[in-house]
Amino acid sequence: MAGVNKVILLGNLGADPEVKHLEGDKVVANLRLATTETYKDRSGNRVENTEWHDLELWDGQAKVAEQYLKKGSQIYVEGKIKSDTWQDDQGNNRKRMKIRVLSFTMLGSRNMGQDSPASGQAQPSGNSDNSKGNQMAQEPSFENQEDGSDDLPF
Repeated sequence: MAGVNKVILLGNLGADPEVKHLEGDKVVANLRLATTETYKDRSGNRVENTEWHDLELWDGQAKVAEQYLKKGSQIYVEGKIKSDTWQDDQGNNRKRMKIRVLSFTMLGSRNMGQDSPASGQAQPSGNSDNSKGNQMAQEPSFENQEDGSDDLPF
């Protein structure tokens, strides 16, 4: 039986993306994403629990992240869990879990970063299946509809 390794996260970035340009036009971006859960305990007190997630984005996604994402940006992420193992300077075996992002969508205000796209354009999705990476879709225009000049028959 095949297994499933899928992660869905919605949260805010704790810092600007750390982007590295590697040989052969390869680009990798590392992000820290905070997800916060709020609930009331048995006593009725509000409790907040924040988890931090290490995200890894490659190539087109990394370029989009570098251009548009800033500390505080809210994103929706789909990916899979990956683990890194290594030995530290003392020879101890170490292991770190991270999320390999397969797709992401930028949420929230377009004015969060100063390099945000111009008004009237949607922010691009960092979907790895979409090789158009930085192309933006035009949002529908609703200008001049308040003057009563719509085409509705009633």
